[in-house]
Amino acid sequence: MQTANTIKLKDGTILYYKDWGSGQPIVFSHGWPLSSDAFEDQMLFLASKGFRVIAHDRRGHGRSSQPWGGHNMDQYADDLAELTNALDLHDAVHVGHSTGGGEVARYIGRHGTKRVAKAALIGAVPPIMLKTDFNPNGLPIDVFNGIREGVRKDRSQFFKDLSETFYGFNRPNAKPSDGLRQSFWLQGMAGSIKALYDCVKAFSETDQREDLKKMTIPTLVLYGDDDQIVPPKSSSEAAAKLLPNAKVKVYPGASHGLCSTHKDQVNEDLLAFIKS
Repeated sequence: MQTANTIKLKDGTILYYKDWGSGQPIVFSHGWPLSSDAFEDQMLFLASKGFRVIAHDRRGHGRSSQPWGGHNMDQYADDLAELTNALDLHDAVHVGHSTGGGEVARYIGRHGTKRVAKAALIGAVPPIMLKTDFNPNGLPIDVFNGIREGVRKDRSQFFKDLSETFYGFNRPNAKPSDGLRQSFWLQGMAGSIKALYDCVKAFSETDQREDLKKMTIPTLVLYGDDDQIVPPKSSSEAAAKLLPNAKVKVYPGASHGLCSTHKDQVNEDLLAFIKS
């Protein structure tokens, strides 16, 4: 069932989405613990350039409903597939930031490229963030246990603190924006604590090596080399080696939150990639 700006998924979850403009569809999948609002700068820009831009709030995030379960990469991918099918999207460009990049990769891994023209992974989590035998450059489980504890203990303060490193505002030459940090906090607090707690496992422990190999469409890998949240060595750099058709763009000194801190550059690079 579909109503204005929402779709009811097979399991009863209500997914909120934005759908602006007309033309070739560009579909955005946001990061943790945010919502589709995190892509507002890209959506405004690309819609004004003649594209149809669509972004949903992941289940349990933002304005979507807050089910108890389903907070894993397979379900996120299937939710995205239900949305693209309901809107009957074809020749779409899928853009995923952070956890959203994992969602895009798993969507293509599970549902193929029939409806997909291109993809962009921005500071994305694949192939895997966790340190494992096959991923010695990953982060130890203690890091993710700490994130879970932060969410459980006092997520409001945790999100306020996390916003500083998310946008690189802890660096010497940074120009901090209190407004941007408040927006991060607001988006995070709109989500369900259960969804945000469970999502830590999804974004850190999901092995997406095979998903990346199935992304045969042109894929832009874009990241900041000073990403303190999703270290590039075990994510973007490793992903580029597994993708069959990767184009890599590195922003020197940029943080994890580059879609906001470097929005003009990101906008232009996305536009050039989509048009290429």
